[in-house]
Amino acid sequence: MAIRFDILKRLSCNQARLGRVTTLHGSFDTPAFMPVATAAAMKGILPSQVRECGAQIILNNAYHLLLRVGVERMTALGGSHRFMRWDGPMLTDSGGYQAYSMSDINKVDEGGVTFRSFVDGSSVRLGPKESMAIQNAIGADIIMAFDDCPPSPSGGSAGGASEDDEAKADDAGPARPMATRRPSTDPERYRARVIEALDRTSRWLSECVRHHAHPDRQALFGIVQGGTDLALRQRSMESVCAVELPGYAIGGVAVGEGTEEIRRVVEFTAPRLPDSKPRYLMGVGYERDIVMAVAAGVDMFDCVLPTRNGRNGFAFTRTGPHRLRNACHTLSQEPLDPTCDCVACQGGFSRAYLRHLFMAEEMLGPILVSLHNLRHYQRLMLDIRRAITDDAWSAFLRAWPVLSAE
Repeated sequence: MAIRFDILKRLSCNQARLGRVTTLHGSFDTPAFMPVATAAAMKGILPSQVRECGAQIILNNAYHLLLRVGVERMTALGGSHRFMRWDGPMLTDSGGYQAYSMSDINKVDEGGVTFRSFVDGSSVRLGPKESMAIQNAIGADIIMAFDDCPPSPSGGSAGGASEDDEAKADDAGPARPMATRRPSTDPERYRARVIEALDRTSRWLSECVRHHAHPDRQALFGIVQGGTDLALRQRSMESVCAVELPGYAIGGVAVGEGTEEIRRVVEFTAPRLPDSKPRYLMGVGYERDIVMAVAAGVDMFDCVLPTRNGRNGFAFTRTGPHRLRNACHTLSQEPLDPTCDCVACQGGFSRAYLRHLFMAEEMLGPILVSLHNLRHYQRLMLDIRRAITDDAWSAFLRAWPVLSAE
């Protein structure tokens, strides 16, 4: 196998487990949070700074690198590790969600989707074969199967904060979603769409396995779909997990559902995934959702919340968020979080100064708050791992008041 997963400790009061994933580019501890470098970069942040924040693994997006770099050029450049100067573990998503949600779709069939590139307007084909080709060229240690992710009945965007949302805001402007992704208020129509998606995801998984060129050095994860219907989640799990893979992911969660629906799906699905393999919850990023999922047995997470919200003056802290554009921070001499050891907090930058940077549109503001948010999430994961090691879950929850905030 391209990776090795070792479970080092289990918590006594829930399903949380401490582990380590070993790849050809090093290892990372789990539970792990992966910052998102959408197009092989985090805006304004050097790879070395990402590492200094405590991140051991990052995520690249196959859709954006396919459109902006392409398979041939990425292969010639030696893959994304060399391209972006990141020497640690890396994961790529398949690009499927972005192709469905962000593009003007011309055709959808059993082979994939055909859409118009937001970069140059050219026609692009993306299916299991093409997704494997770009992910093989990127060279990520963990790659994702190409899946069909349906919308929720209420609509919304994946995870509330996916790399797709970041791209919409920073790269492509408002996107027109494809018709088949629009939510349906008809329960039967919604259920039919979810069944179509999970069955197609299963068929596409077989194609991904067939076209995966480097199984010896890149671990392919399957993705479980099924919407909010637990019976359909079970059906998708049985189909996806019937294929022996290095790891498995929960997809199609937080595409518009509320917190309790997310909890219901994750707490049902995560413990039923293979115990000896890493479990990855895709695109879910608020602290309370991560902690809930860890307690259900999830090992890996990703989200653009730290950097996207950081660029918009939204700072996460263990007691709750600060919106730095608010006037209440105008004269505040306090750091963002007195307990934080990031460059912004330990460097003596006050909330008043950070607010000034945003109001004056100085780029230093988004950089400092992004770095703070990246460190905040890694501190959360460190405390989670310490709580599992010490079997001290209740003490951990008390130390993070944001987890109980309404």
